[in-house]
Amino acid sequence: MTGSELRERFAASIMPNYGVPQIALTLGRGCEVYDADGRQYLDLIAGIAVSSLGHGHPALVKAVAHQAATLAHTSNLFVNERAVELAERLVSLLGGDAKVFFSNSGTEANEAALKLVKRAAGPGRHYFVAAGHGFHGRTSGSLALTGKDAIREPFGPFGMDVRFVPHGDLDALRDAVDTGCTAVFVEPTQGEAGVVPAPEGYLAGVREICDAAGAAFVLDEIQSGIGRTGSWFAHQEAGVRPDVLTLAKGLGGGLPIGACVGFGRYADAFHKGDHGSTFGGNPVACAAALAVLDTIEEEGLLAHTAVMGDLLAEQLEAIDHPLLAGQRGSGLWRALTLSGPHAAHVQEQAAVRGFLVNAVAPDVIRIAPPLVITPEQIGVFIEALPTVLDAAEAAATKENQS
Repeated sequence: MTGSELRERFAASIMPNYGVPQIALTLGRGCEVYDADGRQYLDLIAGIAVSSLGHGHPALVKAVAHQAATLAHTSNLFVNERAVELAERLVSLLGGDAKVFFSNSGTEANEAALKLVKRAAGPGRHYFVAAGHGFHGRTSGSLALTGKDAIREPFGPFGMDVRFVPHGDLDALRDAVDTGCTAVFVEPTQGEAGVVPAPEGYLAGVREICDAAGAAFVLDEIQSGIGRTGSWFAHQEAGVRPDVLTLAKGLGGGLPIGACVGFGRYADAFHKGDHGSTFGGNPVACAAALAVLDTIEEEGLLAHTAVMGDLLAEQLEAIDHPLLAGQRGSGLWRALTLSGPHAAHVQEQAAVRGFLVNAVAPDVIRIAPPLVITPEQIGVFIEALPTVLDAAEAAATKENQS
């Protein structure tokens, strides 16, 4: 089956919300993937920061195969051992008094967080605060908190009072949060906005503001968590603990799983029957997540991620090209900022040369490779990048002239 044939079948049978992707992938090994026509690519996006261990990692394959052959599903009517083990493991990594609710995705984890903080809120708390340009998911509650007008506005109203403040602006946040605020939802770095870090001290400031007003501090680490920045969780680098933490993406290494973690009084705020998920915490996804956590520890991938992230940043900074304005981010979660709105051309020309990157904004390329990427693979990409940028500029010029 060729890539063209697969794209035709995709267009005929799958709703058009994704358009029709130009590349049909059929095989992955480590940090490399192959399309239906046999072309090889270096995967520098990892399924949007999901495939932490790359593709086909033996530990992940073994864990999933064994669990699928043992017990694949139980529902929430019964206890399953893998879910208990994973919850215990996350609590141990996070420290303190915490409990976990498992979902199937990041947006579901945020939906759970919304209900959790509503259930825990005292009387008179009726609104939420979130950051402009933030992203928390596409289901209705999570979308209500998402500060991207283009994807939010067509689907309102949402039946929630959400007030947006600029990302990283503690003065604006302080003005917006009072005793009527139920919760503040933020990301440590805004991934979908273009890997935009907050200023130093931001998370500590959010914690202080929430404490002063009695509002819940909900931290969305769906992209940043599970080693992506070189620590287990980005908030640990800031020395801050939220009231509620949401996780997904890299947790399952490619299997669908999310988690909503409540600390302190938020650990037990749900009453029996308040929330649920038929597939949430299923044994196969939990086995995959446990394999991810084990492998990150056993292979020293937190330290490796920090070193590879520094190497990537250093080598990007050394490139002198008129289209490359700079880079930002932490660990293996980086953005290439461009001097013009040519990210789509950069993504296309990178793919032509065997590199998968993500045009996350008109002038921003997101890079979030598997945590197992090697210095040699980074070097191959860096060597090719000037040629990719040249080709992108030429393609943009040609487009403008036509």
